[in-house]
Amino acid sequence: MWQRLKQWARLLKRDVATLWFAGRHPQTPWSAKVVAALVVAYAFSPIDLIPDFIPVLGLLDDIILLPAGIWLTLKLLPEPVIAECRQQAQLWLDTHRPKPQNYLAAAIFVALWILATWLIWRWLTH
Repeated sequence: MWQRLKQWARLLKRDVATLWFAGRHPQTPWSAKVVAALVVAYAFSPIDLIPDFIPVLGLLDDIILLPAGIWLTLKLLPEPVIAECRQQAQLWLDTHRPKPQNYLAAAIFVALWILATWLIWRWLTH
C-alpha cells in the first residue's frame, strides 16, 4: 500500500508539471490554459484553501482538490498536447529535482487571502 501511495504522489507531481508545460503549449485551448494556471498555482501555493493544521480537513483539500483540478484540466486538453507535455514534464523532473516556481501565482494567492480577510473583517465590524 505504501508503494502505491508513493507512486500516486509521483504521478501527481508529474501531472502538475505536465499542466505547467501545457499552460505554455501553443495548441492548448485558452480555457484549459486558465484552468491549468489555477491548478498549478494552487499546487505551488504555500497557502491552502483549508489550512493544513486543521485536523483531517486540512489534508483533504490537497487529496481531493488537486487531483480533481488535474483531472478536469486533462479532460480539456487534446491528447497530443497531453502526451507531449507529459514527456516534457518527465524529462524536466528527471533533470531538475526542485519544482518550478511561479511567484506571480503565489502573489495572486496571497492577495486573494488578504482580500478575503479584509472582507470578513469588514463584514464582522459593520
